[in-house]
Amino acid sequence: MGLTDWADGLTRGVEAIGDSISETFFEPVIRLGVTGLARSGKTVFITSLVANLLDRGRVPGLLAAAEGRIEAVYLQPQPDDTIPRFEYETHLTALTGPAPHWPDSTRSVSELRLSLKVRPTGLLSGLSGVRTIHLDIVDYPGEWLLDLGLMDKSYAEWASETLDRLARRDMAQDYLVRLRATDPQAEHDEATAQGLAQAFTDYLTAARVAGFSDCTPGRFLLPGDLAGSPVLTFAPMVAEAASKRGSLLREMERRFEAYKARVVKPFFRDHFARIDRQVILVDALGAIHNGPQAVEDLRHAMSDILSAFRPGKSAFLSRLLLGQKVGKILFAATKADHLHHTQHARLTAIMEALTRDARDRADFAGAQTAALAIASIRATTEDTMPHEGRQLEVVRGTLLETGKRAAFYPGALPEDPARLLSPARAGEEKWLDADYRIMSFAPAPLSLKPGEGPPHIRLDRAAQFLIGDRLS
Repeated sequence: MGLTDWADGLTRGVEAIGDSISETFFEPVIRLGVTGLARSGKTVFITSLVANLLDRGRVPGLLAAAEGRIEAVYLQPQPDDTIPRFEYETHLTALTGPAPHWPDSTRSVSELRLSLKVRPTGLLSGLSGVRTIHLDIVDYPGEWLLDLGLMDKSYAEWASETLDRLARRDMAQDYLVRLRATDPQAEHDEATAQGLAQAFTDYLTAARVAGFSDCTPGRFLLPGDLAGSPVLTFAPMVAEAASKRGSLLREMERRFEAYKARVVKPFFRDHFARIDRQVILVDALGAIHNGPQAVEDLRHAMSDILSAFRPGKSAFLSRLLLGQKVGKILFAATKADHLHHTQHARLTAIMEALTRDARDRADFAGAQTAALAIASIRATTEDTMPHEGRQLEVVRGTLLETGKRAAFYPGALPEDPARLLSPARAGEEKWLDADYRIMSFAPAPLSLKPGEGPPHIRLDRAAQFLIGDRLS
């Protein structure tokens, strides 16, 4: 560790002590991280959560609201002046306007602060009076979270693991053909490096579209102002011998290390390390629709994601001495409204099975974990219709592509999650005895009564798990 890193760490440690003392003795702050992989619905989750905390008519599962102890909730300027504000009002208008549509997805870090005036419970509640609790919601792309797993890997380890995956995927063939035609020990040439990096980025983009989850490095997909920079101009290569000075392989190694030091580490230091509650949104239905290999990839991604956390109980002294730990982690399977409610328990069981390894490690470290099937905003209604002599339990909604109303039956999820996980682990290409489908629905037009937030499925139970204990 250099002198600059040591001084920076000391400064941040002093700041953390000040924040911890302020939060403990004055107005507590809950820092809730919200992330998920592509198409999991992070923006919609935050928007609906905020709307339903501001207007609490649909959150009976949040005990402080059901008991009438939340006297007021209001938006405040976020405390971090250098982080963009989550555009809550814009996103809410998109979802609840006369022509509702899904808002744009997460592209970078953003933040929003809600302040809640809450009457505490217990014997001393009459003496302490109403207190203010701040909820800081931090939104960041799940692809960036996966990058934290790179910190403990060398370039050779990452390249070897990545190329093993690419060898099994059709969308990687263009990159692999280009790679085989390239000598890694040849003198570094920037045009060659850029060509490899672009071909690798094209593969990552196609893999994400195909439903695969582990698409690192994440900034290749969401480059922002780093687009075209050397720190994003590398790709996986392997060689039988150590890289030569001035070679293409040596430059790829150097840029990989620069990516970890200048992109991944600052994200962990400035944002991720300060989170104490976390929800990870998962499009489990999308993975099931894309087949066994997508499900297995998702299972591995969930395990890698949790390895990036420092889960455990975060008492006051441990926060001062060891830094913040994530005390509660919720794995939420989104888009539960794409299924009839009779299948929600099965979706939850599948989510629990997918995240079993990850949750076991978190539980062992002292964190509380849970899995839940939710819909941040309900876009469908339920119905029963006859089909080939039996009654099908379907959902009805407006199809996103055509704008037409339709009834949809996605197929019956298995009661035993092993029916999905076993062929996924075995590397099967297709489901052998079932066909699972999903459709994309547009948000339904809403007519909200005063005091009501947008309709949802179990969003209040998610909020109770994540922050309910801090509102007592």
